[in-house]
Amino acid sequence: MKIFPVTQISTIDQYTIDNEPISSIDLMERASLHFYKKFNSLYPHGDVSVLVGPGNNGGDALAVARMLIKDGREVQIYLIADENKLSIDGKTNLQRLKRIKDSVSVFTSDVQFSQISENDIIIDGLFGSGLNRSLSGLAKGLVQYINAMDVEVVSIDIPSGLFGEDNASNDRDAIVMADHTISFQFPKLAFLLPENEYYVGEWHVADIGLHPEIIKGTASDWCHTELSHIKRMLKNHSRFSHKGHFGHALLLAGSYGKMGAAVLASKACLKAGVGLLTTHVPRLGYPIIQTAVPEAMANIDRSDILLSEFPDLCTYTAIGTGPGIGTKPNTQTALRELLESLDGKPVVLDADALNILAIDDELWSLLPPNAILTPHPGEFDRLAGKSNSSYERLQKAIKFARDLEVTLVLKGAYTAVIAPDGQCYFNPTGNYGMATAGSGDVLTGILLALLAQGYQTLEAARTGVYLHGLAADLLLGETAEESVVASDIISNIGKAYKTIRG
Repeated sequence: MKIFPVTQISTIDQYTIDNEPISSIDLMERASLHFYKKFNSLYPHGDVSVLVGPGNNGGDALAVARMLIKDGREVQIYLIADENKLSIDGKTNLQRLKRIKDSVSVFTSDVQFSQISENDIIIDGLFGSGLNRSLSGLAKGLVQYINAMDVEVVSIDIPSGLFGEDNASNDRDAIVMADHTISFQFPKLAFLLPENEYYVGEWHVADIGLHPEIIKGTASDWCHTELSHIKRMLKNHSRFSHKGHFGHALLLAGSYGKMGAAVLASKACLKAGVGLLTTHVPRLGYPIIQTAVPEAMANIDRSDILLSEFPDLCTYTAIGTGPGIGTKPNTQTALRELLESLDGKPVVLDADALNILAIDDELWSLLPPNAILTPHPGEFDRLAGKSNSSYERLQKAIKFARDLEVTLVLKGAYTAVIAPDGQCYFNPTGNYGMATAGSGDVLTGILLALLAQGYQTLEAARTGVYLHGLAADLLLGETAEESVVASDIISNIGKAYKTIRG
């Protein structure tokens, strides 16, 4: 599903009006109907207070109020603008509403806010996605009043006061804190950024039938990955396939005190379907890896406690490194020599490999175009500098991927997989239980397995991130997020594959 800047959405709306064709008021009616249906599924009972702004978002709110009244619900309507200041379609919907309910309140002072019942569910239709400046005056006061109430709030299209993309300059005291946001046709980029979570709440997309031709033909740098995308990317294998068809991966991982990272990444690589795995570990890690992961072959470093070298790469189809390797000088040298020796082989770099890149940015020029880098926000900040917001970090990440021509996996909720051309794919799977030690090592193993099996770099990144998150989501039928550990995720990789294939 594409995600468009809010400036493009109005163009898509207008194209739909001109080419479906449909009148703007009928398109508003259709959008409002889809909101109403979703709202009813969330809150089938209860009285409702509808907050109406002057623009088309307010027009949607008036249409929804009419539908709820016809459905037998007790509904109160509150406008924050004189009726004459409503949009054209808003005025039309107000006239339609007054045929069945003539009691509509207009707020002119904050003293009137107390009319809103704390027992009502609130529908926020004050301002839509076209907002480009922070709320102030009466509107800000109403937002603050609502946020202080102990009520359920559902926003139409976007929480009032929230900008669609960058909110760094916004007044965060003037944004509705919704429990649910029902967005028309597409999510907004702001929904996917962590600092906006408490405004957006749980978001839903209502397909309002915007013209498919303009959606398909309009380019966007952002996409929300769907199950169907991943299902199409999964390889189908012959029953005559043997382990040679699934690649031979080389994982360089572990150091003294951090052998668990090597074990987790190795197990995940095997569970994700690699044919053969060789794990290169410090000498003291040999009995650990051989005992904990008997399916993996072990290659031993000359150093007892860290990685200082790597085997001949000619027999391997993909290489992964970083989990638990540390950043000692010998390991830094080994990473440089590894990057110089790849000769076109795909590689995934995580954890301490990224920290070494942050120490020595001269290594960046050695990154091949089929490299996958998997930083969490802290690791990325060490690479590209501190960011003041998640939006700023995302923009830096897109530039980083373009400049270095690599695939960047910026980890977090809605992990962003960024292609070398700057295209950004947000991942929908996963939960906060994944914020646990070793979860990133598991992802490294999964990505390495997919690269070894011959997946193209971007396919491997998108598929691996989706699998990783889905494996964690499937755990929630058995345990709580707080109890998830990395090895649990590994145990569910097979179920994740099965779920995707259906």
